[in-house]
Amino acid sequence: MSFYEHVFISRQDLSSAQAEGLIEHFGTILADNGGKLVEHEYWGVKTMAYKINKNRKGHYAFLKTDAPAAAVQEMERLMRLHDDVMRVMTIKVDGHEEGPSVQMQKRDERAERRERR
Repeated sequence: MSFYEHVFISRQDLSSAQAEGLIEHFGTILADNGGKLVEHEYWGVKTMAYKINKNRKGHYAFLKTDAPAAAVQEMERLMRLHDDVMRVMTIKVDGHEEGPSVQMQKRDERAERRERR
């Protein structure tokens, strides 16, 4: 099996619970097709550089998976058909890095800066 990283953006009018529910939903789709969700992160609502489907903001989610290509293709197909998902990006990687992603590290650094004051 191969390692993949996925980032997807869902509509801004969803609640945080619904956006995190999408992560679980696509994780089960992956598991049903022989893959597994290694790790996931919910990055929160972020402003996009340009409008997508008349939306300026979106819920960002990051998934690390270990799955065969067929399972990833099926998950991507269902993501693109889902009404709440606006964009999907999948990258094949050699291996997953340990620890949080760069987006989550930035958030941790901001919290440390506030504590110092």
